[in-house]
Amino acid sequence: MTDERIIELYFSRDETAISETSLKYGAYCFSVANNILDNRDDSEECVNSTWFKAWNAMPPTRPNVLKLFLARITRSIAFTRYTERTALKRGGGQAALVLDELSECIGDGDAATEAELNELRKSVAAFVKTLPERERDVLVRRCFYTESIQSIAKRYGISGSGVMSALSRARKKLREYLMKEGFIDERK
Repeated sequence: MTDERIIELYFSRDETAISETSLKYGAYCFSVANNILDNRDDSEECVNSTWFKAWNAMPPTRPNVLKLFLARITRSIAFTRYTERTALKRGGGQAALVLDELSECIGDGDAATEAELNELRKSVAAFVKTLPERERDVLVRRCFYTESIQSIAKRYGISGSGVMSALSRARKKLREYLMKEGFIDERK
């Protein structure tokens, strides 16, 4: 079934939208959640929650790209679950590593408003578009999908140190870009 037809099912409040979404994107959303959580049961719960949130979001939201819309929902739920799970027990997992890696670029500071966060998101998205395709793919796989270094290395046929070097260069460029855009104080 096409994405457009699935979205129409949501808009007409037809419950088959959920089963069609699950059939088409269930494995994909599970992969997104499991890359963050590394736990089958938690990941399955996140996917089920994704369908519920998608049902509540459509309408009024009409996604341009259903797959990415679902990935964003799944990531958000998975990171919330990850945060809850690690509140008592720290460490482990790709999510902690990715967050540590990104703190090099954007720091640990708190954004004052939702508007500032939205501007930061837009700037990061604009920056990512400037990267060469392979570098962009490596960065997105690591930071958005929280894929392991080994998985990315295998996918592109390069060493783990090659992936880490590419990520380090990309984070350095991102930090410089965010300084230029005024999101990071150059003195820090």
